[in-house]
Amino acid sequence: MSRLIALTAGQQVVFGGDQVVEVSAELADAFQVGDRLVVVQEDGALLHIPANEHAIVDAAVTAARTGFAELAAVTDDAISDFFEHFAARLADDAVFAPIAAANALDIDRARERGRSTTRLELSAAMRADMVAGLRGWRDASVSRDEIVRTIEHEGWSVEARRAPLGVVGFVFEGRPNVFADACGVVRSGNAVVFRIGSDALGTALAIVEHALRPALAESGLPDGVVQLVESAAHSAGHALFSDRRLALAVARGSGAAVAQLGAVASQSGVPVSLHGTGGAWIVAGEHADADTLRAVVQHSLDRKVCNTLNVCAIPAGRAAELIPAFLAGLDAAGAARLTTPRLHVVDGSAAFLPPELFDRSVDVDRASGTVTECYATVLPESDLAIEWEWENSPEVTLVVVDDVDQAVVLCNTYSPHFTASLVSSDLHEHDHFYGAIDAPFVGNGFTRWVDGQYALDAPELGLSNWQGGRMLGRGAILSGDSVHTVRYRATVTDHQTHR
Repeated sequence: MSRLIALTAGQQVVFGGDQVVEVSAELADAFQVGDRLVVVQEDGALLHIPANEHAIVDAAVTAARTGFAELAAVTDDAISDFFEHFAARLADDAVFAPIAAANALDIDRARERGRSTTRLELSAAMRADMVAGLRGWRDASVSRDEIVRTIEHEGWSVEARRAPLGVVGFVFEGRPNVFADACGVVRSGNAVVFRIGSDALGTALAIVEHALRPALAESGLPDGVVQLVESAAHSAGHALFSDRRLALAVARGSGAAVAQLGAVASQSGVPVSLHGTGGAWIVAGEHADADTLRAVVQHSLDRKVCNTLNVCAIPAGRAAELIPAFLAGLDAAGAARLTTPRLHVVDGSAAFLPPELFDRSVDVDRASGTVTECYATVLPESDLAIEWEWENSPEVTLVVVDDVDQAVVLCNTYSPHFTASLVSSDLHEHDHFYGAIDAPFVGNGFTRWVDGQYALDAPELGLSNWQGGRMLGRGAILSGDSVHTVRYRATVTDHQTHR
């Protein structure tokens, strides 16, 4: 067996068992001795991992593996101390000052590149949430050796006991709070390796230097338990997720990037949990109250995250009453953000709206700046699959349907199978909707309740949709206490026992 040392332009590479893709001239020129090539078996994408990026990731995973082994000798109280020290440092204004400065610089650089900064800004509210989340982990009753079940037999017994999983790899976009949240895997005895996007890398490095590493040292935890991959390159994420030493790979971010990372992990034999595309649907039922719909729409559009309202479906028979309520809620959401919202209407539904909406010009706040657009535009039904990544101006799609059943079909066809809400006063309509909709999160009001800390009082590592299928044996909220395995311990009291 020989090693790959070069690529040739036009060279054919097999993928998917029966397909080939050709190496581009650009890739062939860039590939050097010591580099690695990952072939995504789903679509033939050729991912180039330079040797230096692989070395950075390899060192981080190696340190985490060592830290994980050493963590077994650390008490649960010491782990609690780590979370308290980490939280206290983030809450200390003097300690936080250089972190805030690094975040401001990250924001400036992102704006220069025309990038969104709504999730990047480490605001006072985000800082407070990080501190609260870390203290939530401090107070969590998770035990690394908890007995979850005991099976008694004549002469012997078996205990099923919770145990740590190993090294967890995280790749996520520029949201600094995720960095603190995902440290929750340490609560259940795991180690973690992070790769954060280029937009927030400066902020993450500052958090590590001024809060995280000192907290590890003060609590006596091994330094390797939490590792940050100090690289902004996408190839570092590919290197991390193709490392078979990971016990679990977790990806958060935009849909396409997350899907590719998931494919890399899966084909490398690494279990993966994906937390990317969201976009919530609200369906108005035949028994929907107009005032309720207005409030639900407004409160589902307070900011852009994965559980924000993306599509609203209204039955034609109630359109005259409910569409004005929907528009009122949409406008109220825009007014709360001191901006004007943006509406997309599925082809065939425009006749139910005032024609002037499609002629009105409004100023819309985009990541690249303020632009003038029509308040409402028409799009094809297939574009119900688009998740609107708005910056400040709330953006949503409206579709008028025959009935709730048609809305369910559209949701099951085009949505990411994530969050769905039915506005109705009829219990039977709710039961029918719950049974028919293919989504892990189903409600009867605003969609923004979908959050681990908000809904379950458990700091959240990520939310999964069902776009790629349902999870085995766990819910769609990944939390630190769900990152574990089970060991079995037998105790024989009668040594004459045999099979």
